[in-house]
Amino acid sequence: MARLALLIFLCFISTSLAKTFSKCELVYELRRQGFPEHLMKDLVCLIGESSSYRTHVIGGPDPDGSYNYGLFQINNFYWCSSGPYPGNTCNVRCEDLRSDDITVASNCAKIILNTRGLQAWVAWDKFCKPYRLPELGC
Repeated sequence: MARLALLIFLCFISTSLAKTFSKCELVYELRRQGFPEHLMKDLVCLIGESSSYRTHVIGGPDPDGSYNYGLFQINNFYWCSSGPYPGNTCNVRCEDLRSDDITVASNCAKIILNTRGLQAWVAWDKFCKPYRLPELGC
């Protein structure tokens, strides 16, 4: 009985640590984080395609053995450190990119945008760039 209670408790904790944004919640939060309006449709497409608006996602492994973390699916080969200490270009731990508070992930995404642009994300290049993206209505 104690094991069942522990299992239920752990399931509750794991789901409470994972946020799934609605499209308009995401737009509001991206604006609050200071992303430029002209990138909003592309960012919403990128995030929808790569993480389905979820903060807790870990994707991969990619062909090079790397993994992608959080809402923006930020790669550990270049941008974050999967070890216990902050590292790589964003100087963050990859695990910190999986928080419901997307401030750390947003700051890293801005570094990526400023250095490599949206083309740094394969998902954007494949699923967003080739298409006329719909108006957000938020």
